[in-house]
Parts: sequence; structure tokens; C-alpha cells
Amino acid sequence: MSGVPDNTAAIDVLYSSFYGDLRRLAHRRLLRNESITLLNTTALVHESYLKFLTAGRLGPTDRSQFLAYAAHVMRSVIVDFVRQRHAERRGGDQTHVDLDTAIEESGCDRAGRQGFSAENPEDEIIRVNQALDELAKADGRMVKVVEMRYFGGLDTEEIAASLGVTERTVRRDWEKARLLLSVALR
Repeated sequence: MSGVPDNTAAIDVLYSSFYGDLRRLAHRRLLRNESITLLNTTALVHESYLKFLTAGRLGPTDRSQFLAYAAHVMRSVIVDFVRQRHAERRGGDQTHVDLDTAIEESGCDRAGRQGFSAENPEDEIIRVNQALDELAKADGRMVKVVEMRYFGGLDTEEIAASLGVTERTVRRDWEKARLLLSVALR
């Protein structure tokens, strides 16, 4: 079969072994905003499996490394899903027509209220992803901490084990990342 990695069986074994952990991570992540992304726990785990399978790399050798990589894959799945929904919502490749740009330029909503923001949780996911791409240029470990916590739902202890650092270091990285991301997201 062309295009299928040779280590499919090994990936299947890994996914089977950690399926419960992956469901727990996906559930934690989606608990906050499942209705926003329209992904459910099972769909996120299975989409992550497909991405993992497509990548064809078996790199992670233990549970903590595997869960860290799974968090990275979940980030990719969630961001791709939100981007797809944005494209569909905006008509995909349909012709776009602006009807009233004066409202948008004035900063008012349709009722004339100032401070209208089109920001929604899906937009936040995209903005966090972009901010993480920028943060990766400065500190890759902080990005991994955010991925594992924000996208993967891992706790401090699991992140520390995965990265081979202390829980205190993870908490410090998380606080720094939150500060940097809050500035980037303004």
C-alpha cells in the first residue's frame, strides 16, 4: 500500500496502549469549548491518530513523550478544524461582497454600540496558535508547555515528566508564556 508508513502496527499499539489517556486529554481540552469547535472527544482522538499515522514517525518511546507529542498533534487538529470552519463560514471559494463597510470602520456593531469585537473562542484558538509560532522563535520549551497544557490538557506533573524538568520550572514557564501570550493577543 503506497503512502502508508511501515510502522503502522507500532503506531496502532501505541495508540491502543494510551487510548484512555488520549481520551482523557481530549476531554479535558474540549470540556471548555466543545460546542465551539464541534469536535467531540472521540473525534479529536481519532483525528489525532490519523495525523500521527500520516506523519509516520514513531519517535516517542515512553508515555510522557507520547502524550507530549499527542498534545502537539491535537493542537494541529484543533487549529486545522477551526481554520476549515472559518473558511466554510466565509463561503469558502465563493465570491465575497462587502455590504456596509461604514459599520466596520466606525468600530460600532449593527446597533451602534461602540467597542464591538468579533472575537470569539475559535478566533482565540487561531490567535494563540499564531502567538505560539512567534514564541517558538524565542523559547521552544515554553511553547511545548503551552501546547501540552492548553491544547493537550496535561497537568503540571505530566508536563514536567515529559520535558524532564521540575514542576516548578513548568509553572514558571507557564506563567511567563501566559504573560507573553496575553501581550501578543491584545
